Amino acid sequence: MKEKTIEEEVIDVLKTVYDPEIPVDIYSLGLIYEINVNITNDVHIEMTLTSPACPVAGTLPPEIEQRVKNEVSAVNAAIVDVVWEPMWTPAMMNEAAKLELGMF
Repeated sequence: MKEKTIEEEVIDVLKTVYDPEIPVDIYSLGLIYEINVNITNDVHIEMTLTSPACPVAGTLPPEIEQRVKNEVSAVNAAIVDVVWEPMWTPAMMNEAAKLELGMF
């Protein structure tokens, strides 16, 4: 069996982080735009939120940073940047998320 890459392990962690208002993980919601792992195993995540008024805008990014750093042993540091372009829409959700929310 092939060993997972750091990016795959980070994705596994992101799939355990849920939006507090929607019963779907942030990865399946399409909130994660980019994951970059550099040569020293520092991880940079670019993400958005469902709304600029999201009640966890101040707490969710630091939680993700800590979880990635603590749960993926090869990661040295994790930085999460919240961006607003492109703006998130429900069309960014994967099929499983849409099914979970009854959007099919």
